[in-house]
Amino acid sequence: MPSSLKGAAKYLGKPGLISLGGGLPCAENFPIEELTIKVPSPPGFSEEETSKTGTTVTTGKYDVSNGSGAYDLSIALNYGLGVGSAQMIRFVTEHTEIVCNPPYEDWQCALSVGSTSSLEQAYRIFCERGDYVISEEYTFASAVETALPLGIKFVGVQVDSEGLLPNLIDEILTNWDATARKARKPRVLYTVPSGQNPTGATQGTARRQAIYKVAQKHDLYIFEDEPYYFLQMQPYTGPNSPPVPAPKTNEEFLKALIPTYLSMDTDGRVMRMDSFSKVIAPGTRVGWVTASEQIIERFVRHNECSNQNPSGISQLVLYKLLDETWGHHGYLQWLIHLRLEYTRRRDALLEACEKFLPKDIVSWNPPAAGMFSTNKPLTIAEMEDQVFLAAVGNGVLISRGSWFTAEREGFEAHELFFRATFAAATEEKMAEAIYRFGDAVRACFGVSNGGGDVEA
Repeated sequence: MPSSLKGAAKYLGKPGLISLGGGLPCAENFPIEELTIKVPSPPGFSEEETSKTGTTVTTGKYDVSNGSGAYDLSIALNYGLGVGSAQMIRFVTEHTEIVCNPPYEDWQCALSVGSTSSLEQAYRIFCERGDYVISEEYTFASAVETALPLGIKFVGVQVDSEGLLPNLIDEILTNWDATARKARKPRVLYTVPSGQNPTGATQGTARRQAIYKVAQKHDLYIFEDEPYYFLQMQPYTGPNSPPVPAPKTNEEFLKALIPTYLSMDTDGRVMRMDSFSKVIAPGTRVGWVTASEQIIERFVRHNECSNQNPSGISQLVLYKLLDETWGHHGYLQWLIHLRLEYTRRRDALLEACEKFLPKDIVSWNPPAAGMFSTNKPLTIAEMEDQVFLAAVGNGVLISRGSWFTAEREGFEAHELFFRATFAAATEEKMAEAIYRFGDAVRACFGVSNGGGDVEA
């Protein structure tokens, strides 16, 4: 039900109204008078350029009443609405229209405290205890672990280099035995279409269209979790090959992106989850969801009785950066910058794999998006613990594939893989880490070192 206290906010716009209803503290008692940040000035996004030519942005407590701004500390530091601040909602709605342009009229956005929080609320809206959710066979560990306390389990679908296989989703749902499963036919598909975590797979346009048709056939609702959507990289050309030219304009960049599920959603059966965690900073704890107005209304009701809204300071900082300083043009330039940065990092990791991993034992697919690449030793899953501990012993931490299994009961792995990120370390440390991992694999398989020196 709607929050009684939040619902009363609609009367605050009445001229001359004196409010003694809500427990909103007076701004004079907020001990922050001014906030100043320094941000890059497009297109100079490097730390060195920002230090020299960056823009210093200041927000005061009473900018709105003084006529010098549209969002200030007196607003940001107080209680907000479940949908988020009007200023940030306007920006993310415009951004969503630029990127996705949903093909129906009554879509809306609401701010979230990041995608994991969005997902937990979505489970509560769409699922009952005992339900199953369809997902990739290996999926974001927190997606599974958030569902389990709610009594919700996962059914994993095998993937290929492009992710989910639509024919297998169809087969699972067509042959669903509610009696044997002790659960009704799944109503929800959870997927990370771009740079899937942990596999790194990216669904192409045709693959997404095929999956959407299966969702229509079985009346599935799609949770489109896209934290890595804007980390789609330049095509991988292989070692010692010239790179593909970067997008010259924002328009070229947008055309190069794979269409979203939201952009093909003619039925209103998609809730897209976006986040600033991977493109600005995880600590902002600000994201947003986009769906039909009926679903957003439910989402906002859940916000009102749980986290309420993201941090006001985070919203204000993002607004000053994205809206007042960069605008949509500058933000897209920043996303192009990230595209090239992550392309360089991915290529550095793959170069290290080419140099230091034994190809007769380990295979990998160059990721098209995201932060992760998976390395698959060609052996049975029982060796996972041995390889993992050997790698730790060699001084490198790499994620075990079993951490990402969608089905936590009775699941039998048919392959062994490890997830490496190219987002966290320098190129030199990535090369050293892959060198150490390669040594660990060779030791476990009794293969001599033929990978050369890390300095090579």
